[in-house]
Amino acid sequence: MPTVPRPTLLAFRDFLLAAAPFVVVAAALLWLAYVLLDPTPPSRVVLATGPEQGAYAEFGRAYARQLARHGITVELRATEGSAENLRLLRDASQPVDFAFVQGGASETLYAADEDRSGAPLASLGSLFYEPVWIFYRSELRAGRAGPTPLSHVGELSGLRVNLGPPGSGSRNLMLKLLHANRVELASLRLSELAPTAAVMALLAGELDAIVLVSAPDSPLVQMLLITPGIALFEFAQAEAYARRFGFVSHLTLPRGVVDLARDLPPRDVALVAATSTIALREKTHPALVQLFAQAAREIHGGPGWFARAGEFPRAASPELPLAEEAARLYRSGPPLLQRYLPFWLANLVDRMWVALLTVIAVLIPASRVVPPLYEFRVRSRIFRWYGRLRGIEAQVEQAAADRARLLRELDELEAKVGHIAVPLSYADEVYALRSHIELVRGRLREADRG
Repeated sequence: MPTVPRPTLLAFRDFLLAAAPFVVVAAALLWLAYVLLDPTPPSRVVLATGPEQGAYAEFGRAYARQLARHGITVELRATEGSAENLRLLRDASQPVDFAFVQGGASETLYAADEDRSGAPLASLGSLFYEPVWIFYRSELRAGRAGPTPLSHVGELSGLRVNLGPPGSGSRNLMLKLLHANRVELASLRLSELAPTAAVMALLAGELDAIVLVSAPDSPLVQMLLITPGIALFEFAQAEAYARRFGFVSHLTLPRGVVDLARDLPPRDVALVAATSTIALREKTHPALVQLFAQAAREIHGGPGWFARAGEFPRAASPELPLAEEAARLYRSGPPLLQRYLPFWLANLVDRMWVALLTVIAVLIPASRVVPPLYEFRVRSRIFRWYGRLRGIEAQVEQAAADRARLLRELDELEAKVGHIAVPLSYADEVYALRSHIELVRGRLREADRG
């Protein structure tokens, strides 16, 4: 019994073949958009921090933990400080993507003289305060009425002072403050020890004072604030420094904030502080910038000794332009999709949706060619037999035609037509072909009888 093709409303194979050019064009456009937009960030980044035992090292570990949740490995690179970090970022040959940088960390005394050559940089905005901590041995100012606190930078003249190693932001910032006070470096007995070594020398009596520019999270700072015999320099002219230097703020260390039980410090202390940021190269992947900015909110957004909850991070960036992705986050918050989808998927959609809309706008007109191609493929199964039918018909009128052979050919043709699989919507085309075969068969029989 002959097999009868199962009737269908749509020939899926023909439809897929007809849509193949459309699908290929769509895939090519999406691939091109993916390559140009590069939505997938690198899985490993390098963050330049600072000396061990410093606040930058502590914050660096916090950022590494935050980004590890999204599958990003943060390699921490210890450095001498902000000045070295800036050099590493501007040197495109160095494998550093992000770096902590404090305000006033450049090696020049004046901003106009700073060398800004190399890779262009941006920042995540202001992240936290880094006070200028000048610790000194309180016995230096002992008197009959007790120790008299140091309060003017000029009073450091003649003392053994450690400003930090070359390449550290604390050294460069302190040099600016000394210059503003017309204090000659020759009047100081300077040393260039790293922070940990400087603290040990201060406690051993080998130094009279040390300068640390660091967030209060630094273990060294917290230790010195509660060490007997070590006093904290008070900037009596703190507001004047803030007015003269755009990267410096006037802060107050509140009474008792270090240790409420011991009432440390015993009174409010005026300080000056640089505002620090995380600097990055402008070509850094936008998704990484967004992740770091989100991590900054988690790490620096809480209350602290000098900032209220929500004060940091903020869009203000006095020395480097604000990164576009950071500005977007501060303005609009995290993308909506990241609340419901994994980061990689939310980031992919977030960065590709404009391209997707563009591709769709291009493909909608192009999709109009699919129905004609589909119709052509289906009808071609039928129409290709008309060529053979016309050939048989042309032989009917010939006197020498072998009509018996032509009848057999018509029978074969009709049998093959009976097995053509077409959708029901094109069944009339098949029946029309079969009727035309019967018409030629009738003419052939008439010619045979004549």
